[in-house]
Amino acid sequence: MALATAATGLLASACGAGAGPALQTPAAAASPSTARPAVTHADPAKTHADPAKTHADPAASSARPAPSVPSLPLAGKIVGIDPGHNGGNFSDPSYLAQQIWNGRASENCDTTGTETDAGYTEALFNFRVASFLRADLVHAGARVVMTRTSNDGVGPCVNTRSTIINDGHANVAVDIHADGGPAGGRGFAILEPIADGPNNAVITSSAQLGSDIRQAVLSGTSMPVSTYDGVNGITQRDDLAGLNLTTVPKVLIECGNMRNATDAGLLTSTAFQEQIARALEAAVIRFLS
Repeated sequence: MALATAATGLLASACGAGAGPALQTPAAAASPSTARPAVTHADPAKTHADPAKTHADPAASSARPAPSVPSLPLAGKIVGIDPGHNGGNFSDPSYLAQQIWNGRASENCDTTGTETDAGYTEALFNFRVASFLRADLVHAGARVVMTRTSNDGVGPCVNTRSTIINDGHANVAVDIHADGGPAGGRGFAILEPIADGPNNAVITSSAQLGSDIRQAVLSGTSMPVSTYDGVNGITQRDDLAGLNLTTVPKVLIECGNMRNATDAGLLTSTAFQEQIARALEAAVIRFLS
């Protein structure tokens, strides 16, 4: 996320469908003149039970429970995802410049975000990771609230993004970004909220979420902790609307530094984007468990 804030607009979830029974036609009734009388005597060959079958199989005499299906770890949970910025933000600077209240001060509605030296935008990275994460979370049984559902729009403003997730009654939320730091700096950083009123009740839980994400990213990807932001990859921020205005446990993750050549190579690869999404899913499951 380039030095500014980022994050939040539009809802998304999953559903299923079923099929109806096949239509059946009743068979024609037999004609009275040709109908055969019912057999009144049993077949002599069948008057005695097969001796081999007079006793139940001991192994089958007790009912066996059906194999259990693993429960979905996120069934009944709601997860908010805010892919920072938007692909169309570059086209509307006046929209981005409008002022919003971030909980402590006024700031721009949003920013364009950063990009790699080769022009791969942070907005695209954020949205791809969010899309992979959404699919993983839905597969695990969660309902997902997304602040945007495409990468070709403008906005929404960062305060609106918070409202979308808060109003969606999310149990937990993650703002997804990539940084535009110094070219010599590497690694991911997790930004956590500082109490300022609306977020007072979720400061401790957000710190726990940040710890779970840090552990999951370190164990599930090759991205190191930031060498230039925070302490051991963790920093507290009081100037971001997404964190200042949240009423649910939430952190913002800078998944790496797009201005560093090594990090950029990872951030632009589909394999890493899927890895970071899986790490975030694992952290959410751990947190909500």
